[in-house]
Amino acid sequence: MPSYFWKKYTLDFKRPGGTSRGVLHTKDSWFLIGEDNTFSYPAIGECSIIKGLSPDNTDQIEEKLDELCLALNQDAGLPDLTDFPAIRFGLETLQADIQAKGSKQFTSSGFVSNQSSIQINGLVWMGEESFMKQQVVDLVERGFSCIKLKIGALDFQVELDLLNWIRHSFDSSLELRVDANGAFTPSEAMHKLEQLAKFDIHSIEQPIKAGQWEEMAKLCASTPLPIALDEELIGVTPENRKELLETIRPQYIILKPSLLGGLKDSDSWIQLARDNGIEWWVTSALESNVGLNHIAQYTHDKKVSLPQGLGTGSLYTNNFDCPLYIQGQFLGFNPESLWNLNGLLNE
Repeated sequence: MPSYFWKKYTLDFKRPGGTSRGVLHTKDSWFLIGEDNTFSYPAIGECSIIKGLSPDNTDQIEEKLDELCLALNQDAGLPDLTDFPAIRFGLETLQADIQAKGSKQFTSSGFVSNQSSIQINGLVWMGEESFMKQQVVDLVERGFSCIKLKIGALDFQVELDLLNWIRHSFDSSLELRVDANGAFTPSEAMHKLEQLAKFDIHSIEQPIKAGQWEEMAKLCASTPLPIALDEELIGVTPENRKELLETIRPQYIILKPSLLGGLKDSDSWIQLARDNGIEWWVTSALESNVGLNHIAQYTHDKKVSLPQGLGTGSLYTNNFDCPLYIQGQFLGFNPESLWNLNGLLNE
């Protein structure tokens, strides 16, 4: 039987990550670890927290992890994790890695044998206009055909000018997604959506803040460009999910497993979306490569066709070397590459 414990690890951004909610310099994760001398690596599940977005109470997370590890070591009943979706995701993926004997290969799909890969979007962080333009150029040169831009923090006209520059500088087939992170007010949102629609935008994520179901429903009913719910899904209890989708009726939903409570909770959202004719894609939530690996394998097994938001592994200076790699606009997995978890395990 494995022995269980947890460790906290702070990921450092290579460059500050700008969003409409502020600028990120570091991000904390807590790792559930199960050690067994018969495993190729310790089994690990990541509890990834984004302050101001994750529902988990960070003041209580370590106490809850202590309770959980005690229960696991004693093979006793688990504590109530209802209010800790990040820990639920970490536990679920830890258990999957226990089953995989620490190999971190959870399927027998073409992904983990390096026979197939996942198309991903390129992400443009907020910053000075020149910085954002350079990011676009770099992503296009690397082969990305779908680019997502964070908007909502700069002057809106500057953002429109940037989109206009993109449309005049690159092939019209370049797919553009934008993410407002709830930056628009309900009264201004439709006007801004109409202006954005002029640039043939694929979709906009969360134009207004979460929790305004009726206002969001009005937008989705008459929007000139598709709307994707993101933050809107976070913290919604299972019994309210169906009502949310049937009330708002968005064109897309975005699944972030570590914010939603795990892969089974993501499956629940996917089934409800299918029942209501809503499309979806999966996005990582700034996890390390440990959490990203779980999410990538899960996503590939869903036989997705849309570009996914899984390109965040290269954001950090101190991420863990692993079999995941990005080549052009595709995320792949090289089973011959090794994990290097020394930075976590030897701290």
